[in-house]
Amino acid sequence: MKTDKPDKADAKASLAADRRAARRVKETVIRGIAVSPGIAIGPVFDTTEPPAEAPRRSIAETAVDAEKQRLAAAVAASRKQVAKLKMRLGVLPEEAQEELEPLLDAYAMMLGDSRLIRGARKRIESGLLAAETAVADEADAIAEVILSAKDDDKAGLRRRAGEVREIARRLTRNLTQNPFRSFKDVPEGAILVAEEVTPADAALLDPTRIAGVATEEGGADGHTAIMLRALGIPAVLGVHGLTEAARRGDQMVLDGAAGTIALHPTPATLVWAKDQVGVYARERTKLAKLRRLPSITTDGEEVELLANMEIPAELPLIAQAGAQGIGLLRTEFLFMNREDLPDEDAQVAAYAPIVEAMAGDPITIRVLDWGGEKEMEALAAGVPAQTSANPALGLRGIRMLLKRPELLEAQFAAILRVAGRAPEGAVRVLLPMVTIPAEVKAAREVYDRVARRLRRRGEKLPEKLPELGAMIETPGAALAADAIALEADFFAIGTNDLAMYTLAVDRGDAEVAHLYDPLHPAVLRLMQFATEAALRLRMPVSVCGEMGGNPRLVPLLLGLGIRCLSMNASAIPRVKQAVRSLDIGDCARFARRVMEQSDPARIRELVDGFATGVTERG
Repeated sequence: MKTDKPDKADAKASLAADRRAARRVKETVIRGIAVSPGIAIGPVFDTTEPPAEAPRRSIAETAVDAEKQRLAAAVAASRKQVAKLKMRLGVLPEEAQEELEPLLDAYAMMLGDSRLIRGARKRIESGLLAAETAVADEADAIAEVILSAKDDDKAGLRRRAGEVREIARRLTRNLTQNPFRSFKDVPEGAILVAEEVTPADAALLDPTRIAGVATEEGGADGHTAIMLRALGIPAVLGVHGLTEAARRGDQMVLDGAAGTIALHPTPATLVWAKDQVGVYARERTKLAKLRRLPSITTDGEEVELLANMEIPAELPLIAQAGAQGIGLLRTEFLFMNREDLPDEDAQVAAYAPIVEAMAGDPITIRVLDWGGEKEMEALAAGVPAQTSANPALGLRGIRMLLKRPELLEAQFAAILRVAGRAPEGAVRVLLPMVTIPAEVKAAREVYDRVARRLRRRGEKLPEKLPELGAMIETPGAALAADAIALEADFFAIGTNDLAMYTLAVDRGDAEVAHLYDPLHPAVLRLMQFATEAALRLRMPVSVCGEMGGNPRLVPLLLGLGIRCLSMNASAIPRVKQAVRSLDIGDCARFARRVMEQSDPARIRELVDGFATGVTERG
């Protein structure tokens, strides 16, 4: 028994030493790059990703075909993974969707007949390299060419090179069966610490569970930074030495606005941080109270605020935001990740719960907007393959539906049947990518024919058929708006595509993304022309692109005559706050001044100045 006493004494001494050491731990402040504002307080949860690397390996000439098949299987698996990520976009805030969607489109293109895939195949054949070695070598070669380009936009070049390497890593993981990082085990309220977080990783983060994000790599202008801001997760990136300094379970205070991290915070730091959390919470509460208030200007003009909806899972978010209805229900979710086409009954089953949940609030259902760049296996067999270098200018939207009228008929029939269960006028139908009046006319002929067939079948339909509208997304449609207005019942201006087609800029292409500007005078004049064409006929017109969810642009849109805005649900409270601080007369005068300008930089100055003035007055 005597031998136990020294052991107990040693244990007590060790425990006392540990306690003294804990008291001696000082607060350590590490600086990084401020990326996403907000205060996070919580324990560190460090996560590492198994390296997506494989040893260099050569193959025998007899194994070339088998190796190419391995590559093809990895490409197919990667395409499905990217498609699943796109499916998740609908539950993310609009800003996150707008950032990630073009990136995922770029990923999908690189997983098609791209230089990366062609080059990897060639290296397998001519160099007798294993698929993972061929992919890595080709990705490195492409990235080197990109980074050596003579371009002042070095950040853009780094993003492009990073995109190529990210796809190469994904292919390598699928080739080697190396698992992807999972975030399921991150405890609620923890601050995620990692060497790097990719944009695809960011899309998997749950902002209701993760308090903050801190990484060693990354910067303020990368895709990941933009994603974290859009998700509203406080974040600091580019923190050198972070993974060495922080250990799992360490207490951390992260200030996403200042770009600082405090490890082992003092009581004073914790008090300050909790106070700041309260400030942010009060701001959110203030916005939440707007849910019950009308969207009306100071001089009594009502502005309808609707939500865009990608998938049914968004319904709770739409209700929480206080949307007055659904201004754009995208139906592509019905066709994604399936081998067969949804028939009329399957579509009714999908639309009916949404219409029922909205309880008479307006719903605008856009028929399938498909182009060859979108991953829809169910359509691949029946629709001509997109061989064009630019599928955005090919067979898509209403063009494709008129080419395949059975698709349009099934969708029209399902929407009409669901409309028969809703209050009169609650459901509307929207046609995508209209460019000429004849397309609306041809679609209406199909629409009326389907309605007659349903009535003969005994289906209950509204006495007056739901309105049939046209999306204004191209310069041609905007300039022909007065003629299209004679065929359509309403307009929805899709500002994202309108800006892209007007300026010939793909935001997913880093080389030209900086030229994308919805405040370009040409874009604004096309919006003005389309809006005025609708208003002359007393026809409803809305904005359902990214501009509609930007509070700083609301004065300009109202000044142009827009009275209906559709946006991601998360943007509605701030847009309503902006609406309730504005006077229509002031907005009209401001819009006239903006439309006199020819310099986009000057327009941005005016927009920022007006928004700042409204904020100060408010």
